[in-house]
Order: sequence, then structure tokens, then C-alpha cells
Amino acid sequence: MSKHEPVLLKNMLQPGYTGSLADYEKTGGYQALRKVVGKVPPTDVTGTVMKSGLRGRGGAGFPTGVKWGFLPKDYQGPRYLCCNADESEPGTFKDRQLIERDPHQILEGILLACYAIGAESAYIYIRGEFVLGAKILEAAIAEARTAGYIGTNILSTGITANVWVHRGAGAYICGEETALLESLEGKRGLPRVKPPFPATHGLYNKPTVVNNVETLANLPHIISRGPEWFASIGSPPKSTGTRIFCVSGHVKRPGNYEVPMGVTFRELIYEEAGGMRSNKPIKAFIPGGASAPFLTPDSLDVKLDFESVAAAGSMLGSGGVTVMEEGTDMVWAALRLMEFFYHESCGKCSPCREGSSWLVQTMRRIVAKRGRMEDLETLVDLCKNIAGRTVCAFGDAEISPIMSTLKHWRPEYVKMIHEAEAANLIHPKRIMAQP
Repeated sequence: MSKHEPVLLKNMLQPGYTGSLADYEKTGGYQALRKVVGKVPPTDVTGTVMKSGLRGRGGAGFPTGVKWGFLPKDYQGPRYLCCNADESEPGTFKDRQLIERDPHQILEGILLACYAIGAESAYIYIRGEFVLGAKILEAAIAEARTAGYIGTNILSTGITANVWVHRGAGAYICGEETALLESLEGKRGLPRVKPPFPATHGLYNKPTVVNNVETLANLPHIISRGPEWFASIGSPPKSTGTRIFCVSGHVKRPGNYEVPMGVTFRELIYEEAGGMRSNKPIKAFIPGGASAPFLTPDSLDVKLDFESVAAAGSMLGSGGVTVMEEGTDMVWAALRLMEFFYHESCGKCSPCREGSSWLVQTMRRIVAKRGRMEDLETLVDLCKNIAGRTVCAFGDAEISPIMSTLKHWRPEYVKMIHEAEAANLIHPKRIMAQP
């Protein structure tokens, strides 16, 4: 892999960098805000983000500037910006590092977004377990408020922009934007039926934009260095810029790696993360968090961009790359992820609420060597009855581990079932114990 310049992680890689306001300003922090607030029309800021090609880094990959453009132009009431810091996807931990190590980079991005969409209030909805991150953000907000970057009449421009931190209660579903909005309003975190969409009926039924932490952190750099600079990085024209990938599992150097979009999984895993931790070859990897279908070693040369990963049968998602070595039990791996989704189902939709329970029961029976061949047909039928039939994308996410492992490693399921059948022939009384 050719050398590349880190963008979002650059500051924290400098010796002695603490993430304080003083340190951030020394790196050019808040200069992008000074450059545009009260000097450049908000529509031009949105246009700059559109030209950059920045797409959401939270999972959906929707073009950021286009999303902002959906807000009604003639609406005179309040508008809101919500920063989605509810990072709960298994295998994903990039937002946490950005929050804890360089909070002002996120705050400047939030303020730029507020200016672009005309919002005077922004909420950072942070995962409840991120206690340290919440305290760091609150301290950074206090610093920025004292310095005149946050509050009324910011930078003596007459423009108001306030930012608050709201801690969630540890519900995975609140990473879905409408469930996040429900939680912010003090309700139970359940996804809303769409339409209407948050752009017109969001927080408190007002026009709202919800953006991910990493997405917002890119804005100061795009404004400072220009959209052409950002658009030249990665895999133009549809997958531009750098992306932070969280590499975990059976690798020598697990961690966060910021690379240009368009590098291959082979480069990320073997050059950045040091390759496999043992002498065993790679068996499988998840390319974009637990909700993304598994891929096999045949996909190692697939490029890390939205279109290439989709063409390979998965999705880039949240950027959580989990690597598994040869010898990993793929049925067990699918069960562990399914148990997570079963636990986190909000219960609003019956296909997901009831289906996830049956999926877990069936998978547990197979792993416990009490499975039957008809269980495989049951798993497929259950997944088909969940896919596309839920209010949000949670249903499609929870079936990914099962459907992708059945696709690539079906013999492992069959082997477990044959072992169960053989055991039952020797001990027929065990059949009576099956649910």
C-alpha cells in the first residue's frame, strides 16, 4: 500500500496532543468555522460538502450534502442537528476514539453542519456506556463556549449554535436514526415508520439532520482544504475520502486504521493490521460490522468502497472488520451474533420479535448437537419471513450472519446435524429431550 496521509487521526498521532482546545487550535482548529460563519452563505457550505462526495460513515453511506438538501428551504421554525454517537455495532470502535482523543474536531464539524442547515441546537446522542467520552465532550463544549465558538452570537456574528450531550441507556436500536430521535424526546427507543422522514418531521416533529460522528469530523477538513482535495482521495467519484476501519479478531495488530477508501481488504488486514496472529490462514471476515454478511478469502482483493463491497455480496456498513482464522466454528460464530441481535431487538415488529427468538432456539439446538436436517430449511424460512418486513433495517441485519454462513459454510451445519443424528441412533432416548 502506498503511503497515505491520515486526516481524522492525524492530530492524536502527534506526541503530546491532549485534545484540549489549545492543542486543537494549534493544529488549525476552528479556522474552518471562522472561514465560513457569517461570511459564506449556508447554501454554499452545503454545496461544498456535496462537491466533496462525502457519504455517511455510520453505515448507510448516504451522500451527506444531499441529505442536508432535503430540509425544507422555506421553513421558518426551529431545525435540529443530531450527532449519532450511539456506537453499538459489534466490532466497531472508531467513534469512541474520535470522541475521547479529539473532541473539538467533532464539535467544529457539528457547528459547521448547524450553520449549513440553519440549526441553532445540536444534540450529541452518545452511547450510555461511553461515560468517559460523555465527560470529555461536556468539558470540550464548556471550553468552546468560553472561547465563543458555541452559544449565542458565536464569533460575534449574531449566529446562535448550542450543543448538548445526551447519554442513551445502552440500546443498540437507538443507533437507528428515528429510534434515536424517539429516545431524545424521552420516549422508548423504537423506530418510526417512514415516511415522513426526519428531514421534514424529525426531533419534536421539526426538520432534523442526523449524522454520524466520523461524518461530522470530516467537515472541518473539507471546508479548510476544499472539496476537490477530499474528492481526489479514495475511489472517486462515489467513494471519496479516507475511512477509519476497526480491525479486530485474529490479527496481530487489532485497532483503528485510517486509509483511503478503495484499498483492498488484503492491504488492510495484512499490511495495516499485520496479518493473521497465528500461522493459520484466514477463513472468514466481516467487512462492515456484525450486520454485514460474512465474506470468504476469495474477497480479500475486493476494494474497500461502497460499490465494490456491495457487489461482493456484503456492505461496508460501520467499518468494523472482524477477521477469523481457519478453525473458527462458523455455526458458533453465527449463533453468537444472532444472540446479540435477539437480545437487542426492540420488539416493535412481530417478524423480528418472534423470528429472532425462533432463530436463536434453532441455532442453539444445532450447536448443542441436537439438530435435525429440517432445521436448515426452518432457518431459511424464518430469515425470508423477516427480510424486508420490519419497520427498520434491524431485521435484515440480524439474518445476515445466518444467511451468509449457510451460503459459504453449509457443510459445517450439516456436519453438526449428522453428528447429532449419529448420537441419537446410539442413544435414542436423547430424541425425547429435543424441544
